[in-house]
Amino acid sequence: MDSDARNHYRFRSLWALPAAPPAVFAALERPEDYPRWWPQVRSVSRLDENTGVITIRSVLPYGITSTMRQTRRDRAAGVLEVALTGDIDGWARWTVTADGPGTLARYDQEVDVRKALLRRLAVPGRPLFRLNHRLMMRAGRRGLLRHLQAV
Repeated sequence: MDSDARNHYRFRSLWALPAAPPAVFAALERPEDYPRWWPQVRSVSRLDENTGVITIRSVLPYGITSTMRQTRRDRAAGVLEVALTGDIDGWARWTVTADGPGTLARYDQEVDVRKALLRRLAVPGRPLFRLNHRLMMRAGRRGLLRHLQAV
């Protein structure tokens, strides 16, 4: 496996949520609020209407900071997509659809790791990095559930 392949990740998470799609979309389209309900999203700072800087840290003792630039915001289709540059480069997308009485929020991400420490640990760390991401996504779903119930 070459260095680039070792540092390339694809993730998909599916969140079944007992709330209407417009409420879920409204929560997800405001990344500056993520730190209020998603513990691993440490900070989000808006730079302008379509760009911001996000810092995340899950279980493993490292943070990842990237600039997010909105590339798609389509309420009718339920799609929110950003381009990422920084410690990770690539893209992330939420797709929000009706699922019975609730919502299915699908998160897709494809990124290349640029942070030097994580690149050096690519081979031995890969299973831990993937687990770290799963734990972060699980906590995010729980946080969003609580947030939606409180709104």
